[in-house]
Amino acid sequence: MKIVRFDNDPEFGMTDFYSIKGIIHQTSCVETPQHNGLVEHKHQDLLNVTRALLSQARLHALFWCYAIEHVAYLINYIPTPLLHNLSPH
Repeated sequence: MKIVRFDNDPEFGMTDFYSIKGIIHQTSCVETPQHNGLVEHKHQDLLNVTRALLSQARLHALFWCYAIEHVAYLINYIPTPLLHNLSPH
């Protein structure tokens, strides 16, 4: 990881850690998701696929954490841009 970008939430205020590890810490304006459009879009796709997976498997929301981990694994493992094809745009 070379660069980390967050809004100014205090839970990510580990600037000493980032500088020790050589990671550039960038901040964006709070409550402005348009500054991270690609990330916000991918995050929405991740949530949509997770909801579909849970619905298709008829699983309770208690399995959300397992489903989202599974979807993230699949997206990272599959060499093709899976979510790009699922976008309604």
